[in-house]
Amino acid sequence: SLFRKMSKRDFDINIPIPFHFPVIDWLSKYPAKEWFISDLISGVSTGLVCSLQGMAYALLVSVAPVYGLYSAFFPILTYFLLGTSRHISVGPFPVTCLMVGSVVLTLVPNNPTLLALNGTVLNDTDLQAKRIVVASTMTVLVGLFQLAMGFLQVGFLVRYLSEPLVGGFTTAAAMHVFVSQISIILSVSTGSYNGPFSMFKTLSDVFSNIHLTNIADLVAGLLTIVVVVTVKEVSARFQHKISIPIPIEVLVTMLAAGISYAADLHSIYGASIVSEIPMGFIPVQPPNTELFWDILGPSLSTAIVGYAVAVSVAKVYASKYDYTINGNQELLAFGVSNIFCGFFSSFVSSTALSRTAVQESTGGKTQVAGIVSAVLVMIVILALGNLLEPLQKSVLAGIVIANLKGMFLQMTEVPSLWRKNGTDCYIWIATFVACVVLGLDVGLLAGLGFEMATVVIRTQFPACSALGNVPGTDIYRNISDYKNVRPLLNVSLYKPHLSY
Repeated sequence: SLFRKMSKRDFDINIPIPFHFPVIDWLSKYPAKEWFISDLISGVSTGLVCSLQGMAYALLVSVAPVYGLYSAFFPILTYFLLGTSRHISVGPFPVTCLMVGSVVLTLVPNNPTLLALNGTVLNDTDLQAKRIVVASTMTVLVGLFQLAMGFLQVGFLVRYLSEPLVGGFTTAAAMHVFVSQISIILSVSTGSYNGPFSMFKTLSDVFSNIHLTNIADLVAGLLTIVVVVTVKEVSARFQHKISIPIPIEVLVTMLAAGISYAADLHSIYGASIVSEIPMGFIPVQPPNTELFWDILGPSLSTAIVGYAVAVSVAKVYASKYDYTINGNQELLAFGVSNIFCGFFSSFVSSTALSRTAVQESTGGKTQVAGIVSAVLVMIVILALGNLLEPLQKSVLAGIVIANLKGMFLQMTEVPSLWRKNGTDCYIWIATFVACVVLGLDVGLLAGLGFEMATVVIRTQFPACSALGNVPGTDIYRNISDYKNVRPLLNVSLYKPHLSY
């Protein structure tokens, strides 16, 4: 699992000034002759993946794919200046996207004839406009929470999100993501649900409307999942022979867009496509502060989850390449990034393991690779977006599902977790079940409460036993386990639980 215990070294909180710009320290020492070509190649490879994942993860937020491109571009610019990780690829992450999407669907439901924020009837264009306002407003609020935590230097709080808790949470989140994408692959409509049992309600709608499945979308989605998962598995097994990872998402997307355009799948078979992708950037749009109170709780939980995931991934590569991640500086970096992005119609940024793995494995040395990837995303926004308009949404949904493999594989760690520590296993299962049944935000709080309860119980009720001497020896054993030992007066074995 990615989520290891945080050490003091990983959270150096001695920040002499409120805003420190790490880029000043490392860019002046940047060995351009040795590293720039590697960063350039890595940035191009990551930029292609980042563009497609941004569009795909926009579906989780229930907004148009073009907003995913914006979300893949803007956060990189600020993280380049403020971040302390050399290797993570900043941008959309499926778990945080889903958390934002649940709020979006609550405030602006799927049914366009339903009265929404200001009481007016919405058509599809108005629906998208209202949704991105909610998503970008929540992004700003998430950034404000992260910025406040950074100023208060509370980066250490992520330690309370233990490995079992985060494992159970992210696996449950993968379940929610999977269910949310099934309706897109089948091209069937579902209601807008949030809170307890929302996942099961969505599944009920899917099965109720499954007879309306669009075969063209279903075939495209399933083929995408099979091809992407298979190629990634083969690439992983022969990694020592393949110097550069195969950009399978890019290849599949280009092929699918070409087939959809040539066969006119939208007109002939009614396939659901990306449709219009506006060229260029849209004007700055300030957040709707009137929504802050309605989205306060989900924004706080999203801020914590996004930060915890990003720092955990960053820590893996910092350990591998022997440098330090400053936890509080990361809070400032992501806080500023999300506030900045929120004004440009973007949604919450964090990092994703798959993108970061591409950036590192293709030779990325620093965040110069991130800037190169941002330039590539910008080219897509300014010039190449129209080439992706015929792309079926089910292909993007297939890419999302294919990238959930790592999260689902966390289930295989449960048996070994049980053998190592039964209490940690209980925390994993309790968090997973709570998040699946109650929803991600409430489930996370329930899991954290259960984890805290286990710590309190183990602290308040430590193991204690009386010792006895084995006759004729200097060996001492628990008298409740051994009958032939001689009890010792006033001698007990006290075993308090160690929490760290």
